[in-house]
Amino acid sequence: MEREVIVSGVGGQGIQLLAKTLALAATREGRHAMLSADYGGEMRGGPSKASVVIGDGPLRALPVLPSAWSAIVAHHRFGEAALARVRPGGPVVVNVPLVDPAQLGDFQVHAVDAGSLAPQAVGFVLLGAYNAVTGLVRPSSLVAAMEELLPPYRKQHAPANARALSLGAEAVAVAA
Repeated sequence: MEREVIVSGVGGQGIQLLAKTLALAATREGRHAMLSADYGGEMRGGPSKASVVIGDGPLRALPVLPSAWSAIVAHHRFGEAALARVRPGGPVVVNVPLVDPAQLGDFQVHAVDAGSLAPQAVGFVLLGAYNAVTGLVRPSSLVAAMEELLPPYRKQHAPANARALSLGAEAVAVAA
């Protein structure tokens, strides 16, 4: 099995760390993963997107994806291009109210108000929700990968980030 996800948002929402965390969690579980990152030169507010491909065996898909099984859209400003590449019926996690789920096409849409749940960890809320919907990796693998990826000067945020992952998962469980 091979699954692709496109992650889209703006700089400062944790898009790149979210994608790296998912890819690392998958590899730590013995799966194959590839990551492609694309972001503007701005630290905050510019486009930020990433693609992750996860598979049980050697990967056929490149991380630069013409189409994808799923998406995480954190901000409407750059979400349209990502959503245009998601195959019909695929799971899509969107950050409301920044993204209007009523405007989306033929997807399995899961709306999460990540900013109200953990304003400093929007990306991890969305990743927790996405993982709860897709079941791609164990939640504990996400926490371990996040902790490993945090630089030393951000290690104090690990408990709050772990809580954000959990809040995201809880948000989609309640909505189901």
